[in-house]
Amino acid sequence: MRIVVLAGGIGGARFLRGLKAAQPEAEITVIGNTGDDIHLFGLKVCPDLDTVMYTLGGGIDEEKGWGRDDESFRVKEELAAYGVGPDWFGLGDRDVATHLVRTQMLGAGYPLSAVTEALCDRWQPGVRLLPMTDDRVETHVAIEEGGERRAIHFQEYWVRLRASVDAHAVVPVGAEQSAPAPGVLEAIAAADVILLPPSNPVVSVGTILAVPGIRDAVAAADAPVIGLSPIVGGAPVRGMADKVLAAVGVEATAAAVARHYGAKGGAATDDAPAGLLDGWLVDEVDAAAVADVEAAGIRCRAVPLMMTDLDATAAMARAALTLAGEVRA
Repeated sequence: MRIVVLAGGIGGARFLRGLKAAQPEAEITVIGNTGDDIHLFGLKVCPDLDTVMYTLGGGIDEEKGWGRDDESFRVKEELAAYGVGPDWFGLGDRDVATHLVRTQMLGAGYPLSAVTEALCDRWQPGVRLLPMTDDRVETHVAIEEGGERRAIHFQEYWVRLRASVDAHAVVPVGAEQSAPAPGVLEAIAAADVILLPPSNPVVSVGTILAVPGIRDAVAAADAPVIGLSPIVGGAPVRGMADKVLAAVGVEATAAAVARHYGAKGGAATDDAPAGLLDGWLVDEVDAAAVADVEAAGIRCRAVPLMMTDLDATAAMARAALTLAGEVRA
């Protein structure tokens, strides 16, 4: 089975671990979000790609869900001693090595896709990890502070401000001029199943879909497209997805996010792009939303969606693949 997953960071990485357990023989291609990428201290940092790589390769800090295990922060401490910022984004010493290798290879002319493949040679994540694009795309958020509106990098909004102020707009800067990385469109076209895991629908999956050609390829794919709700009981499972959903005018409910993605086969209009979903999974606490989602033309099932451990996550993945089978039949 050839499975394509459009993945963000922690939620996407943990879901992938369950998917691998549920389908150990599957050929899994992960199209990773690079809109969270940021340049710090002269280094190119790719948080979502690294979270997937570390999680599946056995090097993640399990408690935090990001960064390296058994980490130290002496470089960060020395930078602070020099008065060099930003001090709100902590790069661990082990993690810095990854960014040094990446930055050196990019400087030598290798594209990000080739660099990611080289980094994965060490970690052996058991999936093919592709960045959504080799081009520079960075998500910015429009906020209002002191009566003035300004745009800041998504990492500053998420990490420094902890999404404590309203987001007025979310813009993947550079996306319109970007192109899918080599292999991305080919993987989508050849897939047997395409999964949208419980990643942030705006700044993770949404940013991937903003790269020209990717959304159209998913919408046109012969494979069933199945999504899993990142919203359970009217709140994000993790993080502050409700803040960025509000910025794009979407309620923080499982049904609203399904409608935001749209039903596959729905034609694009001036107000909305082509729909994507054949199927949608909601948590059991949102079982009342099933009828609303199906009224929008999307098959829907209510199953447990809390990734409490590997077995629970694998069960989620199996439920998604079962729903894909129903759609295919």
